[in-house]
Amino acid sequence: MKGLGTIVNALAIIFGGIIGLFAKRLINDRMQETVIKATGFSTIFLGASGTFARMLTSADGGATLNAVGSMTVILSLVLGAVTGELIDIDARFERFGAWLRHKTGSDGDSQFINGFVTASLTVCIGAMAIMGSIQDGIYGDHATLFAKAVLDFVIILIMASSMGKGCIFAFIPVAVLQGGVTLLAAALSGLMTPSVLDGLSMVGNILICCVGVNLVWPGTVRVANLLPSIVFACALNGLSIGG
Repeated sequence: MKGLGTIVNALAIIFGGIIGLFAKRLINDRMQETVIKATGFSTIFLGASGTFARMLTSADGGATLNAVGSMTVILSLVLGAVTGELIDIDARFERFGAWLRHKTGSDGDSQFINGFVTASLTVCIGAMAIMGSIQDGIYGDHATLFAKAVLDFVIILIMASSMGKGCIFAFIPVAVLQGGVTLLAAALSGLMTPSVLDGLSMVGNILICCVGVNLVWPGTVRVANLLPSIVFACALNGLSIGG
């Protein structure tokens, strides 16, 4: 069943968030701060390693390393940033978070919007989300999204214990994004070349790194406004412009 990976992923986020809310009573503020920063640094290094894995290639029998895709990264991030700022995706995320806060009767929860936005960007952005959805759409292979569901369960549990119930609603953008990519992948399977997927992975992992930066130093990067960079990375690599 195509789409099953996204359904399981969304359910994992919901249950992880609920458990995190109960765990909040057992974790003091100092421990919450330390845990969220630990999560942030882990996310930074996971994102960086994913990018370097695509950008660095070995030469001379592994004696030297060459960087590839530099222009793809630069052009896609710059073009994506300009597009994202013009659309102001970050503000739209916050407005949706404010609407959710009101609809769920959480107007008194000052952390709701921050929790929703931070958690959503953490679990939505990245190679596992996109690549897993593509595999689901083209091959009906749920393995990557099942693995991501386990990781997201742990991440949202920790975040919810620190930032509250807004984190639980990250399941909404995950369901929309991954479900949409699964449907697109099924319809456009012929366009998903290895080069396109490499560009997506490089830039997607850079955005994961930015999410980690925001966990450690809140508000440093408007990551949502960089999301169009992923589209530009796919287009540039698909047209063989990046190098």
